[in-house]
Amino acid sequence: MKLPLTPGVYIMKNSKGKIIYIGKAKKLKNRVSQYFGSQNGHALKVRKMVENVDDFDYILCESEFEALVLEASLIKQNMPKYNILLKDDKGYSYIKVTNDPYRKISAVLQKDDSGSQFIGPYTSSYSVKQSVDEANKIFRLPQCNKVFPRDMKKGRPCLNFHIDRCMGVCTGKIPQSEYDEAINEALKFLDGDVNSVIKSLEEKMQTAAENLQFEAAAKYRDKINAIKNMQSKQKVVTETTESKDVFAAASNGDDICVVVLRFNGGRLCDSEHFFLDGEANGKMRTDFLMQYYNMRNSVPKKVILDEACDDIELVEKYLTELRGNKCTVFVPSRGEGFKLVNMCRENAFEKLAQKKGRAGRDVRALEELKELLGLVSTPEYIESYDISHTAGADNVAGMIVFKNGKPLKRAYRTFSIKSFTGQDDYGSMREVLTRRFNEYLLHKDDGEEEGFGKLPDLILLDGGLGQVNAVKEAIAPFNLDIPVFGMVKDNKHRTRAIAHNGGEIAINDNRSVFTLVSEIQEEVHRFSIGYHRKKHTKNGLTLSLTQINGIGEQKAKALFKEFKTIRAIKSASVEELQKVKGINRDLAEKIYLYYNGTNDEEYGNF
Repeated sequence: MKLPLTPGVYIMKNSKGKIIYIGKAKKLKNRVSQYFGSQNGHALKVRKMVENVDDFDYILCESEFEALVLEASLIKQNMPKYNILLKDDKGYSYIKVTNDPYRKISAVLQKDDSGSQFIGPYTSSYSVKQSVDEANKIFRLPQCNKVFPRDMKKGRPCLNFHIDRCMGVCTGKIPQSEYDEAINEALKFLDGDVNSVIKSLEEKMQTAAENLQFEAAAKYRDKINAIKNMQSKQKVVTETTESKDVFAAASNGDDICVVVLRFNGGRLCDSEHFFLDGEANGKMRTDFLMQYYNMRNSVPKKVILDEACDDIELVEKYLTELRGNKCTVFVPSRGEGFKLVNMCRENAFEKLAQKKGRAGRDVRALEELKELLGLVSTPEYIESYDISHTAGADNVAGMIVFKNGKPLKRAYRTFSIKSFTGQDDYGSMREVLTRRFNEYLLHKDDGEEEGFGKLPDLILLDGGLGQVNAVKEAIAPFNLDIPVFGMVKDNKHRTRAIAHNGGEIAINDNRSVFTLVSEIQEEVHRFSIGYHRKKHTKNGLTLSLTQINGIGEQKAKALFKEFKTIRAIKSASVEELQKVKGINRDLAEKIYLYYNGTNDEEYGNF
């Protein structure tokens, strides 16, 4: 099928004719062709989608903006499998305004068929109920089950009237115009336009006072004071009072969490979060915004993003049309908006971490490490290596594993350097990594979730470029694509940077990454030096055993394997010593007498 180089919407279908994806393009031919060329550059989700495409159709549009609007409308109608699909409004909370002559405001969990007006949806039922209760108290609206005007003058007013929490419509003394005015002010208040409500009430109070209507002026004054008292109890989180929604996404490679914080009148009035799959890129943000506001009945004055969405000018134009006046969409680089985005992003990482059963700071650190190092995927499984020796003696290496940002101690391994003696840190590192990946070849089909049968997402070495190059040489024959970086220390042995490809990547300015890498470097150093000290001590003790005539290194090791310590060997009887492989009666007696004392020249000073 020949496609034109014009704006439009393309519709992909499976073999059953079901729509599985809807997209828009500035040039249809170019965009659709990208799906059916090389698949190497596509994400797994896109590759799976293309495999299921049996047919497709397209709709030409006059402009890219028209295509954007049509795409959003068609996605909402068809809910295709491979588009970003947000939750519908099931389970959300609403503000209900009845359609009676004397309207009432209440918080409900579902819409009904009563013909009432429903404002929402909102994700926080607590926030909705709290806001409705505040509005009813401030504007003294009835909260009873009476229906007006039917139940006017039937029975005595309730307690709320006597404690001045209800204007007393049931008395029949409240004109409908006064009641409607109170309802309209309450709805403005619930919409977050608090300053406008206060200004209107102040004007009415002033007018009433000028007309000597002091009782009416006092009522307006009491409403103003009630609103201000309520505001003083709220935590004001923004300096400006204009309405704004803040969006931020967090990703761990498998899932995306998008958090929305909604602000009105200088306070946080609602928050939502959504779990998606795919990539947290500009297209995802555009698709998300279009669907999100198609599910809402209000658009704020400002939409603040953590990163730019695709076609940001078109999205801004669309939201402006939905709002009825200017809506600004932007990515802040400083100031209040930047702080709000960071707060929103922290919430996204925390929600993502809760889903994975992890800490939010760990998820964020790994994601930021991925971005800083330019990795393809989030390094959830990290191996780190360090060499330890004493002037070239007792060469050892330690391998530690961090899984999901935390030490996985059961996967730690130690290595004794075998291929040479003396000091050669690069040679030691080559030997260790060669042995490690030889073990991988032996165990790769075991299906292990940890250990030598699992490949790491990232290797971090305690050292600079020399260590990195040595390890890359060791890995090269295995044809494994594993990122390798070095951890560089300053002259005070504190983590300073990450070494790679002839340069260094500073990490001091990134607190999450700096903390994680520092923890890894300190842990691998502690583990490797601990093993070195243990071996060095054991070798020293083994050396003392080899002073005994007839005891060589192998027999000394056999003794330590059996008794663990010199004290245990000293305390052992001849019969117990004789049970060790290679130790006969004669050697057992020599060992016993060596540690338990004799001056007999037959045995000498050992």
